[in-house]
Amino acid sequence: MSKFIIVGDIVSPTSLNELQCYSGYIQVENGKITEVGTREAFDIKQNVGLHIDVIKPEQFVMPGFVDCHTHAPQFPNLGLGLDRPLLEWLDKYTFPLENKYSDEQFAANVYEKVVKRLLNNGTTTACYFGSLHLNGTLELVKSAIQHNQRALVGKVSMNIQNNAGYYNNTADELRDVELFINSVNGYQNSLVEPIITPRFAVSCDGELMRGLSNLANKYQCAIQSHISENKKEIEYVLQIHSSCSDYTDIYNRCGILNNRCIMAHAVYLSDTEMSTFARLGVSVAHCPASNTRLRSGMCPVRRLLDYNVSVGLGTDVSGGDSASILDAMRRAMDVSEHLSMTQGVGPAIGWKEALYLATAGGAKALGLQDRIGTFEVGKSFDALLIDMAVPHGPIDNYTTSSAGTDAIVDKVQKFVYCGDDRNIVQAYVNGKQVKNIQQSWTK
Repeated sequence: MSKFIIVGDIVSPTSLNELQCYSGYIQVENGKITEVGTREAFDIKQNVGLHIDVIKPEQFVMPGFVDCHTHAPQFPNLGLGLDRPLLEWLDKYTFPLENKYSDEQFAANVYEKVVKRLLNNGTTTACYFGSLHLNGTLELVKSAIQHNQRALVGKVSMNIQNNAGYYNNTADELRDVELFINSVNGYQNSLVEPIITPRFAVSCDGELMRGLSNLANKYQCAIQSHISENKKEIEYVLQIHSSCSDYTDIYNRCGILNNRCIMAHAVYLSDTEMSTFARLGVSVAHCPASNTRLRSGMCPVRRLLDYNVSVGLGTDVSGGDSASILDAMRRAMDVSEHLSMTQGVGPAIGWKEALYLATAGGAKALGLQDRIGTFEVGKSFDALLIDMAVPHGPIDNYTTSSAGTDAIVDKVQKFVYCGDDRNIVQAYVNGKQVKNIQQSWTK
């Protein structure tokens, strides 16, 4: 359906401090938002030739979730190995699993499930780490295209030896990354693009990272990696890059850091490093679940925001134990509360701010703020239809006295704290419906 209008309660986080909630309409043509207005404006509007969907009072429409950091190859390990610290977990669980993605059929079978799982959880945009394998990671690209998910997909780069034998030599790696970029661009799919992906400075030397930076500049690609996740990791990195003053300096000397770069974790950045991030426009993917499960630490998101660093949320499967951005929002609030109570880092992140980080904030962190994240004319309609009264759902329906805007805000707040994938009855990417469980119980 190329043209349609959704009428009902609309929710759109536009900044950390502003959540738009109103009764109105959104008009979509060929995947793009062409009109947004109030319910009163809709009632006097001429709608000839457009399909009109008036949603129920217990429902609302909001922007789709953005997962700024997850590892698609690690989904089979979800829920395993979380009793180990980061570097041990990588050697024992992660690298051996990722090595299996040289088998393209194995990769295709896993990635089919990964993309569908994320869409079911309302993740309309995902920033993926793939594996070291060119063809295996192209299977992830194909799955995202097949299921119409918006995605940045990275073929992981590593050239420093590890116990699992999971690395590549520098020349072959740079060749494969360039082939990967050209292959992804060759699909000519507007939703899926390549992202340069040095795993982290533990696994990549300066020569490889400088070569990857050159490729990013040549093809105008975004870059993603990890930084300052774990104290032992930081100590080890500074040992092997002994001429650098801090973790950020390592990447900066190699040309990795710029306004198209997003770094996961950033738990232990110094004030100087935060200032560098802000000055260069580097974004952070906050991954509270994995930082907790692997006992890495608690990222001071409020301090990052105070430094004007853009922040989005990541599930970081399988270090994180949930594929849901709703879960990441709640974990982010919890970590922020703990930091506020124990270290005075505050005020803590509130639910409206968490919702912003999960939508518009994530879009900004990935450099996609001109395309998605809010309901504005000219942007793509990447959206979720939330139903608070879904049968057998997690939220019971009680009669309340709220009305108007207050009633909409109450629905959103309950969804943030209590909802799950069952409440996400429809999802859209670029105007195309990619999830619809509503039909199964309305007949």
